[in-house]
Amino acid sequence: MSLLTRLAERSWEPTTDRDLPPDRPSAGAVGLSAYVAVACVMFSLLVAAYVMRMGLHSAMGHSGTDWEPMPDPPLLWINSAVLVGASIAWEVARRATTHGRAVRASIAGAALGLCFLIGQWMLWRHYQAAGYFLAANPANAFFYLLTGLHGLHIIGGLVAAGWALIGRNIRHVRLCALYWHFLLVMWILLAGLLVST
Repeated sequence: MSLLTRLAERSWEPTTDRDLPPDRPSAGAVGLSAYVAVACVMFSLLVAAYVMRMGLHSAMGHSGTDWEPMPDPPLLWINSAVLVGASIAWEVARRATTHGRAVRASIAGAALGLCFLIGQWMLWRHYQAAGYFLAANPANAFFYLLTGLHGLHIIGGLVAAGWALIGRNIRHVRLCALYWHFLLVMWILLAGLLVST
């Protein structure tokens, strides 16, 4: 069966694992893999642009350039811990042996994801109150761009979580868990990049 046929399948329709051959991933898993690959390319290109622009700053010396690194307040670390908690809750949901436990853990993971978004909004407000505006310098612009795009992916994860919970499909919960793990890994890499530079 071709890849296009696999992508055209309706992964949202209820099926059981018995409906699929053991070596064949579901259409949802194929779609998630493609989405993650595209997101990785997008974030990689943005990180490359960040590093090149920062390198230009270093090559020109610190004086006379427009690059001013942003401080890292404690809220950045608190938000990171909240996202780790969300990923752990989704992993509990993925490994749950009962439907009720999977639903409770999924709700906890989604709630922590929402808390992360609120925390990011508070972090943006904190930076703006301190005078770190988007247009002030390239370091600020990259911070807002990278964290904003990550936030949009979190919103997508919340939509997928709602869809999985409404549909009560355990396979969708497993895919959500994998997506939230991806969001955590991306956040760790982005936060590490922003803090180290």
